[in-house]
Formats: sequence, C-alpha cells, structure tokens
Amino acid sequence: MPEHLLINPQFMKQKKLLFYSLALGLLTSFVACKKDTSTDNGKDSDTEISTHSDDQSLFTSEIDDVSNDADAVLEVYSSVSPREMGSDTSICGASISWDIVSNPQTATITFNGGECFGKKREGSILISVPKGTKWGEAGATVSVSIKNLKITRLSDKKSVTINGTQTYTNVSGGLLKNLKSLQSITHTITSDGFTITFDNGSQRSWQVAKKRVFTYNDGIVITTTGNHAEGGIEGIAEWGNNRFGVSFVTIISSPLIIKQNCNFRLTSGSVTHKVGNVSAVVTFGLDKDGNPVDCPATFYYKLVYTGSNGKVYTIIFPY
Repeated sequence: MPEHLLINPQFMKQKKLLFYSLALGLLTSFVACKKDTSTDNGKDSDTEISTHSDDQSLFTSEIDDVSNDADAVLEVYSSVSPREMGSDTSICGASISWDIVSNPQTATITFNGGECFGKKREGSILISVPKGTKWGEAGATVSVSIKNLKITRLSDKKSVTINGTQTYTNVSGGLLKNLKSLQSITHTITSDGFTITFDNGSQRSWQVAKKRVFTYNDGIVITTTGNHAEGGIEGIAEWGNNRFGVSFVTIISSPLIIKQNCNFRLTSGSVTHKVGNVSAVVTFGLDKDGNPVDCPATFYYKLVYTGSNGKVYTIIFPY
C-alpha cells in the first residue's frame, strides 16, 4: 500500500514561492497568435495558420507548465526524506499523492478543475522515478505521463485534452534550489507522441523535443530551444499534424528567454510555424511599434505571415 505522510509545511512554503512564480511566468512562453480576421479575405489557408498558431500556443504553454510541476515535485523528492513525503496541495488547483513503496516510486498530481492563472485543468499527471534515481545527478531521467489532462482557457473557453508520456532528463545535474551557485542547469523534454484532442473533436499525434537551460543573472533566467532536426531544419520544438490534418513543424528560431528580474516574463525570442506551404513568424519582447525593449510595463509580440493572396501581413499584439 502507498505510504502517505505529511510534507514539512515550511519546506513546501519555500518550494511554492519558486514554482508558483515559474508556472505563472511560463504561461507567457507561447502566447496565442491570433490575427485580425479583417485581413484574411476569408481564405482557408489564412484561417488555418491562425488557428494552428493558437492551438500550438495552448498546447505548448501547458507542456511547459507540466514541466514546472514536475520540477516542483522532483525538487521535493530530492530534498526531503521519504518520511516527509505525503499528500500535499502545493500546486494551484491540484493535490499531490506519493507512492514511495513501489518501484518506480510515483507522485500523482490530480487537478480539480479549479481556476488558476487564467485557465482550469482537469485530469492527472503521473511522475515515475525508478528507485535509486537521484534527480540531482547528471543524466537522471524520469517519466512524466499525462492522463486525460483537459485545459480550458477561461478567456474564450477554448480547450484541448492531452494524453501521452514524455521523458524528462536532468542533463547537467544539479537542483534548482542551488542554481545561484551552480550558475547553469540543463533539462530536456522529449515525447514520441502526445495524443491531442481538440475542442472540435479532432484528434492528432504531436511530438516534442525541447531543451531548457536555467541560468542565474540577477535572478533566474530560463532559455528554451528546440532540440530536434529533420529535413535540414534544426531547432524544431514540436511537429506532427494539426487539427486540419496538415503536417507542421514549430521551430524556436531564436531562443525564448524568460527572466525573473522581469517578473518571470518572456523578454525575447521568436517562433516559426511551418504549416503545409504556409509560414508564420512570431517575435516576442517588443514595444507597440515592434522594436525590442528591455522590461516595459507591457510587452508586445509581432506576427508576420504571407496571406493566401500573396500579401505579407504584420500584426502586433500585447501579451
């Protein structure tokens, strides 16, 4: 039977502070790339690139949040004795239960549908750690299974449901609580096939390969890049078929940078969506005129794409 014991409250309070901030900041790592429908002239290809960009935004921000949740759990797993583990509610809208008897040892995060950071989540995440694995050691690998995780964005009630398993690897070794002294920690995230169910009932398989490097420069800095290459294209973070059945790749064309000293906001970077024969580029960390800025009150992103009429459109939105 699983052994459930109470985690030290003071320890969890310290962990909450870091990972609530990470989760909130990383919600902006990919924002919805919606375009002005007045410029699309009703053309299907324009609608598809806009819809796909928004789908990818919602999916990617959730995968990032799952990684943050896994980080929080693994930091606890590595920093306290089994005697201190047990049920806990340190993740917004969720509870955590531990099984420290089985092999692998597991932590189950169950989401209750509560409203958190502009969305609600239902479903669960199972983090499996083989006995003897020390997450702080270089090369440590764990499995993170996502089970019927439905994410609903509260602003427009758009939802997506994710199933599948990803491998999470601590490439460099080290724990985030020691980042200031270590200066750099590298994690990778890979999955050979998530099943994505969209709110129109269509279901597709998506793959993921990303690298996240945590550094310290007047606070935590998170640099995310794509970690897959094929067909002569490097820096691919996600690929598969979108809700329309069209193949796509999403490339992190310039590293995405999130900084603690800018309230864990996305401060720079760009993403390229290639959907069929259509390409769209999203650039982050800009002012309202499309110029790079340091840390303003409001950031803007710029979406540039070629419409089905051959005209290039540039649209700027706040995030």
